Amino acid sequence: MKSIATWLAVLIASLAASAAAAQQYPSKPVKIVVGFAPGGGSDFIARVIAQKLTERFGTQVIVENRPGAGSTLGSEVVVKSPPDGYTLLLTPASYTVNPSVYKLSFDALNDITPIVQLSRGPYVVAVNPSVPAKTLQDLVALAKRDPDKLAYASSGNGSHVHVATEYFLYTAGIKITHVPYKGTGPALNDTIAGTTQLIFGSVATALQYVKSGRLRALAVTTPKRIAAAPEVPTVAEAGYPTYEVTNWHGLVGPKGLPKDIVERLNREANEALKSKEVEKILASDGLEPAGGSPEELGSIIKNEIGRWSQVVKRAGVKVE
Repeated sequence: MKSIATWLAVLIASLAASAAAAQQYPSKPVKIVVGFAPGGGSDFIARVIAQKLTERFGTQVIVENRPGAGSTLGSEVVVKSPPDGYTLLLTPASYTVNPSVYKLSFDALNDITPIVQLSRGPYVVAVNPSVPAKTLQDLVALAKRDPDKLAYASSGNGSHVHVATEYFLYTAGIKITHVPYKGTGPALNDTIAGTTQLIFGSVATALQYVKSGRLRALAVTTPKRIAAAPEVPTVAEAGYPTYEVTNWHGLVGPKGLPKDIVERLNREANEALKSKEVEKILASDGLEPAGGSPEELGSIIKNEIGRWSQVVKRAGVKVE
């Protein structure tokens, strides 16, 4: 009986210590690692949520940029960090492509702890105005009739934009030449100039040129039309009901992150994402707040890794 009483006392003390640690968290600055250079979409999202979490925690949440190897260097830093809640990772949608195109030193699904999805938004399927296609079906017909005349631009081999485009080409049963660039800027510029004819661009980067007439929008890749361009149909509405791609961002930690800390981060992030201020800030980048449970983000990551693995294999996508 004494040994049972001792065991129970130890267990109660351990649980009490865990609860106290969760209540005290964070007791020092929290770091959100971004695998890209400052100024891009992922960096933008990280700084928005870092500011709101700083306000809610009363403890500083900072952003640390660790660019390189398609953001995998930043991911490695986080998965190899202590699971104490003080080093987190901003995961873009491309995180789920990386396992299929890079030789990773970690398991992209099992070496992380999902916390919360932060944002979501579409890509805009856009063409140079010289392309004689007013609709997505026109573009498909043109590609089938004269495939050698069309080329699409992407932000690089193995990028999310690259696989999202290849996924559409497979869905539509067409082939269009891929021209990879080192970043979204030059890819967009060459499509505007007519060097390439097609691009899947983010709302933030592409829509301004659609509004000015320098690009023509044919569709958006999410299931619903967007408020910023309600006249533009979805890819599904344009005749391809099985196609859907979302450009999203999430927050994760290393494997083994304590449940109490995950719940605290999830709760605070969800509350921050409900604010009209955050909604307005994200809308300026063509995104909307997401939120949800850790399990929902985990399911997205698992499903997306599986989907992009098939696309990469089918299209022969390789990173030089």
